[in-house]
Amino acid sequence: MKIGIGYDVHKLTQGRKLILGGVKIPYDLGLDGHSDADVLTHAISDAILGAAKLGDIGKHFPDTDPQFKDANSLKLLEHVVGLVNNKYKIIDIDSVIVAQAPKLSAYREQMEKNLSKIVNTTVGVKATTTEGTGPEGRGETISAQAVCILEEKC
Repeated sequence: MKIGIGYDVHKLTQGRKLILGGVKIPYDLGLDGHSDADVLTHAISDAILGAAKLGDIGKHFPDTDPQFKDANSLKLLEHVVGLVNNKYKIIDIDSVIVAQAPKLSAYREQMEKNLSKIVNTTVGVKATTTEGTGPEGRGETISAQAVCILEEKC
């Protein structure tokens, strides 16, 4: 068994859509980034890559490469899963989104469905606040963390 951890954070900004786990969340701010800035999907991708010892998403999808401008992070996750699929089976993924606002509970089930379909196992998605502390608590950023367990295929 192999375990990996992933983390991502992006600034909230005007003029961008807020996408988490492939779900468009109605909100007056979105996440700033080269791709769609889906921090949840990025953290999960990093956790998978880390468990397989294949680097991070920056290595595979550099923000200096114009082909990834406004890229759909679910498509990037599909690519990551393809990288590990021959050698590993994804056993489990758990994740947490850290955001003071908006409230995310109404969107969690769809996020889990979107992500689970791609990785072919159940993905747990949780959300929490920082009780008004730090950049997430001040509404400046949203971050996500994820862990992944891989098992080598025989």
